[in-house]
Amino acid sequence: MDPTSRPAVVIDNGTGYTKMGFAGNVEPCFILPTVVAANESFLSQAKSSLKGSWAAQHNAGVAADMDFFIGDEALAKSRSSSTYNLRYPIEHGQVEDWDAMERYWQQCVFNYLRCDPEDHYFLLTESPLTPPESREYTGEILFETFNVPGLYIAVNSVLALAAGYTTSKCEMTGVVVDVGDGATRVVPVAEGYVISSCIKSIPIAGKDVTLFIQQLMRERGENIPPEDSFDVARKVKEMYCYTSSDIVKEYNKHDKEPGKYVKQWKGVKPKTGAPYTCDVGYERFLGPEIFFNPEIYSNDFITSLPAVIDKCIQSAPIDTRRALYKNIVLSGGSTMFKDFGRRLQRDLKKIVDARVLANNARTGGEITSQPVEVNVVSHPVQRFAVWFGGSVLSSTPEFFASCRTKEEYDECGASICRTNPVFKGMY
Repeated sequence: MDPTSRPAVVIDNGTGYTKMGFAGNVEPCFILPTVVAANESFLSQAKSSLKGSWAAQHNAGVAADMDFFIGDEALAKSRSSSTYNLRYPIEHGQVEDWDAMERYWQQCVFNYLRCDPEDHYFLLTESPLTPPESREYTGEILFETFNVPGLYIAVNSVLALAAGYTTSKCEMTGVVVDVGDGATRVVPVAEGYVISSCIKSIPIAGKDVTLFIQQLMRERGENIPPEDSFDVARKVKEMYCYTSSDIVKEYNKHDKEPGKYVKQWKGVKPKTGAPYTCDVGYERFLGPEIFFNPEIYSNDFITSLPAVIDKCIQSAPIDTRRALYKNIVLSGGSTMFKDFGRRLQRDLKKIVDARVLANNARTGGEITSQPVEVNVVSHPVQRFAVWFGGSVLSSTPEFFASCRTKEEYDECGASICRTNPVFKGMY
């Protein structure tokens, strides 16, 4: 059967979580932590054996290659057994461990999606500043190991813009604010092309929010087992945190009505099985606040996210700036805090309006600037906006013509994966 008649496989590998599914679906089939638990005991046994023969080490290597888990299963195995070591293949949006990444894709395709890779085209995602060599490695693994008929490697920011598609208009000019678990990037896109010279990134992401909440709860002396504190902080972040409009008012609210605003977290100690409870108070609004006032978390970086977005747009070509301010798209799980988009739009509007007033004052009122429209777009699928955008674009007829095929790979080699064209469905 012709692979173009089957839906493409869409896999969005993030630092914290991987989203995978088939083109045309509204939601990914699986969302899993991007982690691999590998059993290293076979290799250590072979090295410590008296024979130490090549055959023994080879057999141990084969056994180690087969005995591994990914996602939630990997986390569970590492807790229950000391023979499994956790490996995180992606750090700060870049693949650092290709061996673990290949194992991860293997489980994704065969164990979770349960499809034959030779029967489906594949769409994978990458961060905007990924080097071309990384695309070559990806192409080698997909074409050589999985023998896929076609591959397209898309920039995640372009896909996030495509996730905001409406039936009336496809707007492919805008700024993507992608706040993931390991990286926060502000990426301007004009007509489907990334303006790479204007990309800004900040060293504060979802994991930093988790660490800050963990630190606040530890300093307050909450009764949380040390080995469980990071997971508790992450779950508190996902369940209870929200963005405040005024931090002083929030402090007053919590002090006046603690019964209404302070939540209770109930857990079980992993070693003894004894139940425990702890209060969730100020960290509910202080966690997300580090994006707007980063100095409360670290002295190394003190520029707020709205100021970084403004700098990004101001460094873009002047004829694209109004269109960029008008379409600021949120992407990533760490933008899902309640009122995050509203707070971002308010703070950014203040910066822009102050600049317009300063310009009018500088000219003495002789030349008045037109007001600049600032619009931050939130939509229901922004948690997996990149995956959804990939699902939309890989459903278009132009997608298959734009993919790099196995025939092209066999003829030209991995270098064909260094570039991927923007196809008609993107604009």
